[in-house]
Amino acid sequence: METLFALHQAWRHAVPYENLDIQLGRPIGLDAEALFDKLVRRRRGGYCYEQNAGLAMLLRLAGFQVTMVEAAVTRATRGEAMWGNHNALLVDLGGRGWLADAGIGDGFVQPLPMREGPHIQGSLTYRLERLDPDTWRFHHHPGGTIASYDFRLRPREIGDFAAHSREMSTSPASAYVTTLMAARPSADHTLVLLSRTLRRLGADASTPHTIADVDEFARTLSTDFLVPLDDLGPDGIAHLWHKTGTQDDLWRTRVRNTT
Repeated sequence: METLFALHQAWRHAVPYENLDIQLGRPIGLDAEALFDKLVRRRRGGYCYEQNAGLAMLLRLAGFQVTMVEAAVTRATRGEAMWGNHNALLVDLGGRGWLADAGIGDGFVQPLPMREGPHIQGSLTYRLERLDPDTWRFHHHPGGTIASYDFRLRPREIGDFAAHSREMSTSPASAYVTTLMAARPSADHTLVLLSRTLRRLGADASTPHTIADVDEFARTLSTDFLVPLDDLGPDGIAHLWHKTGTQDDLWRTRVRNTT
């Protein structure tokens, strides 16, 4: 159990949750070679499908029995169409099941035992609920970036999520396309970057901070989110900085129009 916890926690701290390739218009590869190249050789991060496929590879190499499963973020409020918009991992350890997941930016740092009820990590409380014999619901801590996601126990392969990934990484309606995202947990909080706004979520929350200029933007990605800037290309930072300005303008316009 100690090894499982150590690997999961190390992954969450070292591999940033980010969608920078999507923002740069690059295709997302989910095959083993593409994931190893991006996450290991180039020391980048990724979003849910990449994160959990990579974590599954690591845990299997360490000898764990890992099952990838289909999940549905916000199914509780938005219904059955949400199935497949997320994936998660189930780890069997001596007959005892654990939920592993690196694909929620401000999600849990250590695996959760597959047991109904509250699960406390530091000052944060998560909860698992069994909806039926084949379906569970993960409840995030209050103030998390999502309220919950559901997951089924039937085994899936990463290839089963390829169509979902293409849609979520290319559709103009996808939040991953419209908003730059990065997240990295630390102790009892998670740093979250949305476009040019930096937030600290969790028990040690803070007032949102708007990044002032491109130099601060580059430092934030490199220092706080461990993104190797060279991998973004010679014009990558400039392109992302310009794009996030447009995103912030659109967000402020939406807020003004709804108040």
